[in-house]
Amino acid sequence: MKPRISMITLGVDDLARSVRFYRAGLGFPQLESSPGVAFFTLNGSWLGLYGRAELAQDATVAAAGEGFNSFSIAHNLASEEEVDAAMSEAIAAGGTLVKTPQQVFWGGYSGYFKDPDGHLWELA
Repeated sequence: MKPRISMITLGVDDLARSVRFYRAGLGFPQLESSPGVAFFTLNGSWLGLYGRAELAQDATVAAAGEGFNSFSIAHNLASEEEVDAAMSEAIAAGGTLVKTPQQVFWGGYSGYFKDPDGHLWELA
């Protein structure tokens, strides 16, 4: 079987604002694309499955309503210092701090932010 590329597509309210956030703010490399859509290349991707209530609790948001969209996107880094630096970068780019990076029950170190459209990202 040939290797396949997985893609997560986020619905955004303002394409230009979101492109700026991901390209200029977070430094994601943008690919050529048709007008009205933007694609960014990532260094591989994983899909994580976790109970809805448990993931919402981990992010310290409500499991129902606007606080939680049933999933989060995680970006794993090599150290606590890298998590802190990436969180600062995301907030400076226009993201909203949801959970300050901290030691967590599973033995790691993580925090959460929302992008300008409210998509939840974990930095771990």
